Amino acid sequence: MAFNLENQSSNRYLRPLHSSDQMVLREVYEDAICTSSNSLYSEEQIDAWSGLAYLPGVLDKPLTEGKGWASCVDSVIEAFAVKYPQDRLALLYCRGRSSRQGHATDLLNKIDEEAQEDQTIRLSTEASLFSYQLFLNHGWKTISPETIKIGGVIFYRYLMEKRFD
Repeated sequence: MAFNLENQSSNRYLRPLHSSDQMVLREVYEDAICTSSNSLYSEEQIDAWSGLAYLPGVLDKPLTEGKGWASCVDSVIEAFAVKYPQDRLALLYCRGRSSRQGHATDLLNKIDEEAQEDQTIRLSTEASLFSYQLFLNHGWKTISPETIKIGGVIFYRYLMEKRFD
C-alpha cells in the first residue's frame, strides 16, 4: 500500500518497506553518508561510517526484522526509516540528491502517526550531527551526548527520545 503525500506531486509517496528493498536501502544508507555529511564529518569518518552499509551483521537485523517506510519518487526509494525494535528509530537516511526536500520530515511524521496508533509511549534514537537538528525540530528531546567508535574512528552523536504520553 502506498500513501500519496498531500501538497506533493503525485509521483512522490510513502510505502511500507519490503524484504526485497534491502540492497537499495544499503545503497541509500551509503549515499546519504557520502553525499550529505561532508561539512560535519572528516573523510576518515565518512569512510568508516559508510563502510558499514555492506558489512555483514551491522544492518542485517534492522533491515530484516524492523518495520519501516520508504519515501519514493517515481518508484525510486529516496529515503527510508526503520524502527527496530518497535520502540527505537534505528535508521533514517536520505540520498544526498533528495536531501532537504521533506523526505525525512514525511518519514518522521509517519513514524509519529504509527507510534500514536500503536499506543507507543516512547521512541528512542541515536542522532548523528547531521540529523540532530531535524529531530529537535520534530519534538525529540536530547537525553545525552555520546561518543562511539566505528572502525576505530571517533564519532559524536546524541541519544534522543520522543514521548507520546
